[in-house]
Amino acid sequence: QLQASGGGLVQPGGSLRLSCVASGFTLDYYAIGWFRQAPGKEREGVGYISTWDGRTYYEDSIKGRATISSDNAKNTVYLQMNSLKPEDTAVYYCAAVRGSPYLPALNYASMDYWGKGTLVTVSS
Repeated sequence: QLQASGGGLVQPGGSLRLSCVASGFTLDYYAIGWFRQAPGKEREGVGYISTWDGRTYYEDSIKGRATISSDNAKNTVYLQMNSLKPEDTAVYYCAAVRGSPYLPALNYASMDYWGKGTLVTVSS
């Protein structure tokens, strides 16, 4: 099971770090994806990390403003977001698929395990 946390209210230009903790399995050979869904919009990918070799991939919407990292000892993946914009407001989810896939090819249909989301609101 996965659990995302760390969401909240942040002002435009601010930063936030989300965490995704896995329980019941070890995140040592998985691709973890961060996704988000804004009201009235489809779920979209934010970025991915391979916990096997540390490769990362970011979607254009967040590229240059986010860093995904993993701490396998803590069974946790992080999404650090900076320079946040109102359009980043969404419920953020983490998801996992076992293996070491080609990250740019991943999407929400690729993922096998999903956690409950955490709400990020960017507003002044």
